Amino acid sequence: MIGTVRQLSWIARLALVVAAGALLTTGVVVGIAPRVWHATNAHDERPVALPAFAPLAQRSYVYDVAGNEIAVFEQENSQPIELDDVPRRVIKAFLAVEDAAFYEHDGVNVRSFIRATLSNFASDAPQQGASTITMQVVKNDFLGGLERDGRYKLLQVHYALLLERAYSKEVILQRYLNTVFFGNNAYGIQAGAETYFGKTTGELTFTEAAFLAGLVRSPSGYDPINEPERSRARFAQVLDRLVDEGYYTERQAERIGDDFVLPERVTTIPERANVRTYYTEALRDYLLNRSDILGETPEERSSVLYRGGLRIHTTLDPVLQLHAENARNIVPDTPQGFD
Repeated sequence: MIGTVRQLSWIARLALVVAAGALLTTGVVVGIAPRVWHATNAHDERPVALPAFAPLAQRSYVYDVAGNEIAVFEQENSQPIELDDVPRRVIKAFLAVEDAAFYEHDGVNVRSFIRATLSNFASDAPQQGASTITMQVVKNDFLGGLERDGRYKLLQVHYALLLERAYSKEVILQRYLNTVFFGNNAYGIQAGAETYFGKTTGELTFTEAAFLAGLVRSPSGYDPINEPERSRARFAQVLDRLVDEGYYTERQAERIGDDFVLPERVTTIPERANVRTYYTEALRDYLLNRSDILGETPEERSSVLYRGGLRIHTTLDPVLQLHAENARNIVPDTPQGFD
């Protein structure tokens, strides 16, 4: 009799546990089912398509009647360049620092991605980056303004795979070199070379190119002009990377690190150091405010002038202009103070 009671008590407890487990499972399912349904249908049942590349911004140049450059109009320093015009040493430097496996992966370096993900999950703040050059092109061209959440990373991976299927490695690399941001309003390798070294891309050394590649991860954080100590530390990491890739020995890297002079100010290519004049400012005002040559609205005119890559040839004669300025300097002032 006692054994029967104990058996019934055990069965009752088991039934209670099973019932409680069932209720818990039901509650969990009911709680997460709407979220799962929302996530799986967030794409609105349409596949994610790869957008087209937007036209690159280009500065506009102004010339006098003799063909001399007298002004540059731009909002962002962007100077697109063909990949064939980028020296191999510059390309090698960027690949070594940013994506050594660029020609081996299909847009995503799975090993680096997993390693960085595990490392960053184990830390309160991201410690490693895993973005390939292709993924950076996706970020710069297609994902601007999106919240950096889990969906963002998945979309970046998906777009990177699509990009590799749609374009050659050379097209992707050229797009990257023309859109990557180096800080101080410099977009693209040509602008970066000018801003920090006063050179064209073709004049960059391997070490200078590697330095620029090191800025990409955090252009403001590693800004050599405003954050020289952090910039120097980042350059040391870049040199270590170049040692690992076999470009330098440790002794060479140490010597380069000691001798390398950080850029101290924003520079321009010497022959392009234009001075704003009354003539060029009057021309700017005419194109933006007194004419509809560049578009019907102020927004259209501004976009064309500052991003359209115009070549504006004027009737300004530099010789006659010089004579006029000299004459003005010797004419006495009028009582009214007018020129």
